[in-house]
Amino acid sequence: MVAIPDVTTASEITLPNLLYRPRGEVKQLQDRLLRSTVALCYRGHPYYRRVMQQHGLTPDDIRTTDDLVRLPPTSKKDFMADPEAFRLQLTDLPLEQRVLWEVMYTTGTTSAQPSPIYTTTWDHYAYLFHAARCSEILGITEDDVVANVFPLTAYPMGAYVRAPHTAAATGASIVTSNPGRAHPDFPIHRSLDDTVRLIERHHATMIWGVASFVRRVLMRAQELGADFSSLRTCSITGEATSNAMRDDMRRRMAELGVRDPRVLNRYGSTESSSMLECREGSGWHNPSPDQVFLEVVNADSHARQPFGTAGSLLITHLIRRGTVLLRYALGDIVTMTDEQCPHCGRTSERIITQPVRTKDIVKIKGMLVNLDLLKEELERVPGLEEFQVIIQKSDPGDPFSMDELLLRLAASDGASPDEVSAACAQRTLAATQVRPRLEFVRRDDIHDPTGSAKFQRIVDRRPVP
Repeated sequence: MVAIPDVTTASEITLPNLLYRPRGEVKQLQDRLLRSTVALCYRGHPYYRRVMQQHGLTPDDIRTTDDLVRLPPTSKKDFMADPEAFRLQLTDLPLEQRVLWEVMYTTGTTSAQPSPIYTTTWDHYAYLFHAARCSEILGITEDDVVANVFPLTAYPMGAYVRAPHTAAATGASIVTSNPGRAHPDFPIHRSLDDTVRLIERHHATMIWGVASFVRRVLMRAQELGADFSSLRTCSITGEATSNAMRDDMRRRMAELGVRDPRVLNRYGSTESSSMLECREGSGWHNPSPDQVFLEVVNADSHARQPFGTAGSLLITHLIRRGTVLLRYALGDIVTMTDEQCPHCGRTSERIITQPVRTKDIVKIKGMLVNLDLLKEELERVPGLEEFQVIIQKSDPGDPFSMDELLLRLAASDGASPDEVSAACAQRTLAATQVRPRLEFVRRDDIHDPTGSAKFQRIVDRRPVP
């Protein structure tokens, strides 16, 4: 039997002032925690035990984070094919490391059903510890009032579940608005207008939610003449956001009476913890290098890339006891740095480029198109209030017909549709070399804020090859 190092006390799983320590000291901690996790996985993790045995590996072969390269990356497809195989199954662990605290779900699977992420009591405590660090970076204190505007969905959404945990870790107050698609039997969801009124009534200092929905909250607050003067920060997540979109949100906050408005982007996933900015443009800090190890690899060869080189982001859990993932590919292309942050002085690694989803780089009419770049260009069009990009076949009944790029547009009140059309067509052609077809619709026809958890800005309707 493989010996398991005892890492059951906080003093053994972290270091004082961790985010300001030399990277060499942090790496020694990560190596020690990784050895424990790998040994546990070899004993009681169905998926990684099988992978290690298939590659002729034992825990002695993975002693440091450098040795992780011996393991092949884990894809989302691997995880979604059998999420139960990623749950640690050991009956001899301490009780808090075995007790199930909660279950959250990722979106999208091969079976069209979200995949469960199991969280033990130990994992929950670890998240609270992580959340307290996040709050310190964001400047959240016990005097803050956080408005949780994540949607109430059929499957427990990670961000919705974790928002009150973050407030609990800090001692802040929280108000949850429960937007989302109305349930036919239980009238428990609130409208966009109700969300605005709750934020106003409770004098929220921070709005936390999916970026596109937070923007709609600000827009509706303007239309209703709401008093948002207590607000100081919008913490947005779930979607890539351009500088243009953030500029738009800051402008709306200022018009709502917010002094020195901030729009801070969080990056993360249900499978991992959040990474976040200490200030706009700082890059996304890893607040918990004692819980999650990050690496960037070549998307094709999977060779580890040096800092400053773009590649596919992988995460490795260092102390998880429920669902455990090693070298798990989040599906984003990023660039990381290990340089000390010039704004806050923290030494933990940072993602310094806007993450690009690999699915956002597609071919249209034979042209390789970066849809993230297209979104940023369209967000700069004056008078364009909302838009959606649809890729489809020009003849829906003919799967072999030419690709078509359709833009569904909603103009702001008072804006000239002709001018908006011309600007959208020009910017799309410049960004993609593809001439789009344009269609004007109502704002809510593009994005119903009471609908799905995340707005589908990009929709690819082409048949799967």
